Amino acid sequence: MTELVKTTREVRDLRPLLRLLGVLRPYQGRFWLASLSLLVSSAIGLLYPQAARMAVDLGVTRHSVDELNHMTLLLIGAFVVQAGFIWVRHYLMSWLGQRVVTDLRTAVFDRLVQLPPSWFHERSTGEILSRFANDVAVVDGLVGTELSMALRNGATLVGGLALLLYENWRLTLMMLAIVPPVMIGIVIFGKRVRAMSREVSDRLAKTTAKVSEVVSSIQTVQSFVREEHEKTEYRTRIGSVFDETLRLVRVRSTFHAALTFSVSLSIALVVWVGGRAVVAGELSVGDLAAFLLYTSMVAASVGALATLAGALSRAAGATERLFEILDTQPGIASPANPRPLPSGQGEIVFEDVHFAYPSRPEIEVVDGVSLTVPAGKAVALVGSSGAGKTTLTALLQRFADVQGGRVLVDGVDVRELDLAELRRVMAIVAQEPVLFKGTIAENIRYGRPDASQADVEQAARDAHAEEFIVRFPDAYATLIGERGVKLSGGQRQRIAIARALLANPRVLILDEATSNLDAQSEALVQLALQRLMQGRTTLIIAHRLSTVRDADAIAVLERGKLVELGRHDELLKQNGVYRRLVEHQVFADAPLPAVEEAA
Repeated sequence: MTELVKTTREVRDLRPLLRLLGVLRPYQGRFWLASLSLLVSSAIGLLYPQAARMAVDLGVTRHSVDELNHMTLLLIGAFVVQAGFIWVRHYLMSWLGQRVVTDLRTAVFDRLVQLPPSWFHERSTGEILSRFANDVAVVDGLVGTELSMALRNGATLVGGLALLLYENWRLTLMMLAIVPPVMIGIVIFGKRVRAMSREVSDRLAKTTAKVSEVVSSIQTVQSFVREEHEKTEYRTRIGSVFDETLRLVRVRSTFHAALTFSVSLSIALVVWVGGRAVVAGELSVGDLAAFLLYTSMVAASVGALATLAGALSRAAGATERLFEILDTQPGIASPANPRPLPSGQGEIVFEDVHFAYPSRPEIEVVDGVSLTVPAGKAVALVGSSGAGKTTLTALLQRFADVQGGRVLVDGVDVRELDLAELRRVMAIVAQEPVLFKGTIAENIRYGRPDASQADVEQAARDAHAEEFIVRFPDAYATLIGERGVKLSGGQRQRIAIARALLANPRVLILDEATSNLDAQSEALVQLALQRLMQGRTTLIIAHRLSTVRDADAIAVLERGKLVELGRHDELLKQNGVYRRLVEHQVFADAPLPAVEEAA
């Protein structure tokens, strides 16, 4: 029973490789042509020992130079043909390798951009990038090189063994006595290499994740003078990868040394027994030469296939991790028959909404919230950290689904809408706006790629961004660097506002949009936000009083519940949670006189 379980596990471990063959299916014509070229070139390669036998026998026994010349010319012609088939095989297999890698990268990326943000919260960016770089490279090597080598050496092994049996079956059986121990060694070696290769890959992924983390946070690292600490930690991690890799190298080296010794021993035995047969007149010198050459070819093929066993183990692990991403289904998807979003101005209704994160199902982050945001009005969501403000906006955009109640946009439950259509009528301006490496114009146009340059410039003017854009030598063609690092915080915010303006959404979400700005930048951003909010339904998450005091309504959340609702002055007079938040200076800009006056 134990052996059956082990065998089942081994078969299951190879399933990713069988699925990888499915990726080749659209290109099976090229694959079979490459295989045919490989078989022809391998068959021609098996002529070499026969030519050697004829050369030896002709030279030793007949002394026929003419026959030797004729045979050599035929052999050269055969090798020219072989070279042509080798080129075709190498080109086609390399093409297949690159095509499969391209398809895999595309498929994995297509899946990644469909997965919800919560999936990425559980994984580091470096780990994901490692899958693209390291695991895909392993698959590239397998399909583009190692698969071709396996087919070639397999063909040589089968053909060589057949010719060896034809030449002298007794010597062949003697040589084959070494095969069972070698095959057992390959199986044991494969199991160990598979486990060790996965360990190396996992450690390397974690190390890559650390590099990504440090690079993306380099200013913080340097601000706290943690360079030496990070260098030490990286050396420790990469040293661990090195040590584990050395362990893997030692196992491989030991196996290959033992394999080479076993094969050489069998050849030495064949030389000894075959030499005695030549002395006894049972074999010609040419027969022995051909037999030894075939033995060497078979031995080399066995060694190459043993190496392939290790490559298959590495590729199985790498392919499995790639298919794990491909098999991950987005938890949020459009319904099979979505309802069309009716024309409207973006009315939002939270109807007795309940929600808890899967990692903490016992804690309701949103607990029975009912709130209506009339079309074209601005409602601010306030409360201490963890009150459920951002979660409500995530439920509105369907980055998560409610576990009770409903969220409606213009009278339709968001779960009944096409995801793209739902999110297309919304835009968000966040505390840390995400800009992409590229030009200012490309970033403004991101939500509406078909917008004209005139539309882009109008959006920039409305966002009060044109005043600094035109000061750059390249104006709208200015490259802003990764995540907009070449711009100030206020400039990034105004670019984000211009992007939202150009997208022309029904619903606008402002998530702490001015919390990290100085007074001058905030004033400019506030002007841009006022322009952006005109005629749009707006949800505002903010701590700064200057952002929320003019809202049409302020919804106060506490521990996931809606505890107060009203305008700024009304809530101050209630002497409740909102007033306490102001007094505790959660709203950084709240002037104390306003509190005293209300009192």
